[in-house]
Order: sequence, then C-alpha cells, then structure tokens
Amino acid sequence: MKYVRDAARAPGDDPGVQEAHARTRERVARSILENGPSTAAALGERLGLTPAAVRRHLDTLLAEGVIESREERVYGHRGRGRPAKVFVLTPAGRDAFEQAYDDLAVGALRFLAETGGEHLVAEFARRRIADLEDRYRPIIESVPPEQRAAALAGALSADGYAASAQASPVTGEQLCQHHCPVAHVAEQFPQLCEAETEAFARLLDTHVQRIATIAHGEGVCTTHIPRSGSAAGTTGKQNESAERISHI
Repeated sequence: MKYVRDAARAPGDDPGVQEAHARTRERVARSILENGPSTAAALGERLGLTPAAVRRHLDTLLAEGVIESREERVYGHRGRGRPAKVFVLTPAGRDAFEQAYDDLAVGALRFLAETGGEHLVAEFARRRIADLEDRYRPIIESVPPEQRAAALAGALSADGYAASAQASPVTGEQLCQHHCPVAHVAEQFPQLCEAETEAFARLLDTHVQRIATIAHGEGVCTTHIPRSGSAAGTTGKQNESAERISHI
C-alpha cells in the first residue's frame, strides 16, 4: 500500500524497524477499510496493539492524509461526555488500495453517454452487474430467507467488497460494504450504484433502499433491507424511518 509504506521515517530508525512500522500501519489502514469507521480501542483489540502503538500509527496515517477522524454517531440515548472519535479512510487512503477502474473507465463511460445517451450507461451498468447476480443467486437461494442478507454479504466479501450484514436500528437489516472497487467511477456515474441496488432487491426478493454510498463521500455503502413482509406495502412512515438510518 503506497501511502502507508511511504510514511515519513524518523532519522536513525533501523530499516528493519521502519519496515515493521510500515507493515503495521498497512494493517491498521486495511482494518479500517474492511471493518468501517473504527475507534482506536477497537483497532488495538482487533490487531493486538497497545494503545500507545495504535495512537502512534494513527497519528502517522492522519499526517499522511490516509485517514481522518470523525465523531462517532450514537443512536438513541447518548451518555455523558463527548462521543468517541472514529477513524475512516480518506479518498486518498482508498486510492492506496488497488482500484479496479481508473480514468480510462471514466473516459469510456463519458464517451458512451455523450455519443449514445445516458440510457446506454444505465444499460452498461445493468449488464455489468448481471454476472455478479448470476453467480450470487445459487448462494442466496441455498439458505433460508432470514440468512440471505448474511449470505449476500459473504459473497460480496469474497469479491473484495468487505461486506457485512447487521440488525438495523429501525427494522430489518443493513448490508454494509466497506470497500467499493468502482467508487471513483460511480462518483460520476451513479447508474453503477443504482444497478447494484436493483440486483440486491432481486436477489433478496424484497424492496431495498440504498441510504449511503462511498461514491458520495460516505465511509460505507449502506443498504437497508426490511424484514420479510414489510416490502410489499412500505408505508411513508417506514420510508421516513429508513431515511433516518445512517452508518457510523
């Protein structure tokens, strides 16, 4: 990972020590990538690092612009004191990890839109996601309905999306993707996100609602999945509730 391994070196540090520190910083950054916004305590526990070591590596990553800090969002009653600080990857930090698409892809889609129309970009997005949908369908259909969100998260993780499924603060579940290999392209062409959301709805056989995307500057792509039976008649009140759901 370029940004992490190009960290500033303290004069006099042994090269072996420098390399060890670089590998640890890479582990810290990758843990944030795969698990989403994380506190220093969570990172230390996850990686087996002391609080002092975590802080040292976080300070370096902050100085390099690989990560940034935010206040943790708290649902429900908030206790006394300031919210915990969480660390998330910046766009530059995400660039340090391999991206599947680059400026060539953006240029090609822009040419397609300008010469053939936006509808061709949408058709391209649907065709691109069709292969993923075909591969995932047997996996999803092999488990009971209540396990399908977790099965979809597992399939996405195997493809590098670092996904997880968790209970929603309102009703149903949230599917979270902590990495998006096409985030830079989707920033300019949201049709990619829309086609993916449509595929999720078909795979899970229920209405789903995309409420956050990495392409729009959020730390995680988050999709709300209502509990079985609530999709067909989604009421205005449920929609308003889903809109209030947000990732940490």
